Amino acid sequence: MKPTPDTPTPDFNLAIVLRPLASAAESVRDGEARLLEAVGLAQALGLDVASAEAAPLRQISPRTYFGSGRVERLKEEAEALGVGVIVIDAPLSPVQQRNLETDIGAKVVDRTGLILEIFGLRARTKEGKLQVELARQGYERSRLVRTWTHLERQRGGLGKTGGPGETQIELDRRIIADRIIRLKRELEDVRRTRGLQRRARSRAGLPAVVLVGYTNAGKSTLFNRLTQAGVLAKDMLFATLDPTARQVKLPSNRAVIMSDTVGFISDLPHELVESFRATLEAVTEADLIVHVRDIAHPETEKQKADVLAVLAQLTKDAGGKSPPVLEAWNKIDLLDAATHDARLRRSESAAEQGGQGALPPVAISAETGEGMEALLAMIDRAAFSATRVITLTLSPDDAGRVRAQIASAGKILEESSDDEGAITLRAELLIEDAARFAPLEPLPEEVRPAAE
Repeated sequence: MKPTPDTPTPDFNLAIVLRPLASAAESVRDGEARLLEAVGLAQALGLDVASAEAAPLRQISPRTYFGSGRVERLKEEAEALGVGVIVIDAPLSPVQQRNLETDIGAKVVDRTGLILEIFGLRARTKEGKLQVELARQGYERSRLVRTWTHLERQRGGLGKTGGPGETQIELDRRIIADRIIRLKRELEDVRRTRGLQRRARSRAGLPAVVLVGYTNAGKSTLFNRLTQAGVLAKDMLFATLDPTARQVKLPSNRAVIMSDTVGFISDLPHELVESFRATLEAVTEADLIVHVRDIAHPETEKQKADVLAVLAQLTKDAGGKSPPVLEAWNKIDLLDAATHDARLRRSESAAEQGGQGALPPVAISAETGEGMEALLAMIDRAAFSATRVITLTLSPDDAGRVRAQIASAGKILEESSDDEGAITLRAELLIEDAARFAPLEPLPEEVRPAAE
């Protein structure tokens, strides 16, 4: 866009946010909520939002996504406000993105590109940067045509070779393909390392507890509250990207390894799910998932559905069984008094009923510390619900062999020996492993409170 005396110079820190609203599939209320989320994403990238609108969309135009009238209004608004960036809260094809930029005269960013930019800004560790770079390369590979529109793509002299533009595009595609292969190889190394670390923790008898939740639900604030880890926690979408793990001591004096993860979001870009698979494996291989919900958010139920959809997809891709899920109803300090008390009564009632099935939710405030004792008690109960503590007395002939088997299968808590060489030990084992040693056990099993 060429500025005229009446046209402000485009400011590339200033943005218009547009949320397409398909009336047949999305209500106005849903569209407005998603628009607010899109504005939050733009602000998380450091953009100043000059205008935001949920725009009705009758049908998607293959050329520009929106109809010509909407595109013309966008152009006029961008020129009037001096806006340099248009954020479209929807996935655009490379052709649609290119044509919109040409017609409006401003940089156009779709939902996938916006989230990728935020992730690139937040990544701090080598692993995080590798994952973001892999996602970005996959996203950009289909958009190379936009990069080289300034080059000629007409047939050359004898009609046997492409023009310089076509040659450059093919060269760049090969470069990106090679880089993707290298990044995947490096991330596979990360995946193997994580697998070894998880197996080491398992041998140490420390269950893995993973915090998941919609972005900005308060996972990092809760993680810091429980571990004093000092993880960045801000009222901002995707404030935390790189996963962090710390040991947390529970009321029973046992411990778990707790991990903070990247926040989920509706319509999480496929490129990110693929690239962050090494990190997200921690979710599917956890012993317990703590789903941190912003219970004060007006769309908390929809956010829950989005998180559960991502978890279901991850479990399906991993071909495994979903770990048990404990809901932590966070931010109850932001509720009015009546709603606050009602949420507390509901969670307490569910906990008292107990029984089989889903774990009862726990109402908490990671900001004020309310409900932390109840949450830790529930984690204690749930993380060790599939284990039993058994007491065994082993004869001198069997002591060495059986003790080694028990130590390999679980965790020895206490042991002592008598003058004749017999060993008495208390060990924590998975229920199925405890059953293997039951014939050796002279006394009934001591069942953990979780199983009572």
